[in-house]
Amino acid sequence: MVEEAVDEGEMLVLRRILSNQRGFKDEHRENIFHSRCTVKGKVCSLKIDGGSCANDVSLSMIEKLGLQAMTHPQPYNIQWLNQSKGLQVNSQCLISVSIGQNYQHELWCDVILMDGYHILLGCPWMFD
Repeated sequence: MVEEAVDEGEMLVLRRILSNQRGFKDEHRENIFHSRCTVKGKVCSLKIDGGSCANDVSLSMIEKLGLQAMTHPQPYNIQWLNQSKGLQVNSQCLISVSIGQNYQHELWCDVILMDGYHILLGCPWMFD
């Protein structure tokens, strides 16, 4: 018997966690998927959101894994995480992600304070 890691195996699938609402036009629908990935040998939570406009990684994950963040070339503010005053995005990090044994990818993610998941992949990931 072969023992496989949490994010490996023939039956690895993305789990849909929000369903589309009926009655909305296609451009307003968002599909959000939840899965697991491996970064520096540690299993991390991963969400893929086609409605998001950035690839984000949590500050706590960067700190816990000892990854090196660098100054963002074009800092910006996001409002949806904190409705009162917004959140400044001023750093980014190159993340090497693997899902199972067959998929590995390096991508730049903006470093933000977020809870609930480690990595959020949006539209930039889908088109890179």
